[in-house]
Amino acid sequence: MIMLRRILSPLVLILTLGLLAFAQDQPPQNPPAGDQRPNVLAQLGLSQEQVQQFRRRNAEHRPLMEAAQKRLREANRELDNAIYSDSLSDETFQSKLHAFQEAQGEVTRLRFQNELSIRKILTPEQLTLFRELRRRFSNARDFIQERQQQRRRRMQDRMQPRNPNDQQKPPPSNGVKPNRRVV
Repeated sequence: MIMLRRILSPLVLILTLGLLAFAQDQPPQNPPAGDQRPNVLAQLGLSQEQVQQFRRRNAEHRPLMEAAQKRLREANRELDNAIYSDSLSDETFQSKLHAFQEAQGEVTRLRFQNELSIRKILTPEQLTLFRELRRRFSNARDFIQERQQQRRRRMQDRMQPRNPNDQQKPPPSNGVKPNRRVV
């Protein structure tokens, strides 16, 4: 699951860039008050030609990636079925594992090819800025994931039944009763 996140996170950023490139040709809209989402393409200062290159690349890449991800999901499902079928066959398992690995490799290959094509579109200055934006995005994602993990841990702690032996025991009595104030 972590490996899949590592693969998909940069892909999401790249697809976002592609969608933003598409939106670049749309007439500007006034964002709602308080909307502080950064416009990555505007921050990078892409030329119209670069935006068009992004759009073309995205149009070529999207169907290939969607097909590869579909094959990966199917291969994953088939591998899972082979593992938990009524009759276990090592030969079937190996075949399904190989198909899964090939599908996973194809998704990874397409992802890195797309990143390379984006890299080729950017000027050196834009590349430096893109790296910084990507670093910030990664840090923000890591921060959010850490907060989510902390929240889950707190929820799990609340959900766990208390062990009566762990509760604080009253202090030993020395024969003196505490003063009680009656109101």
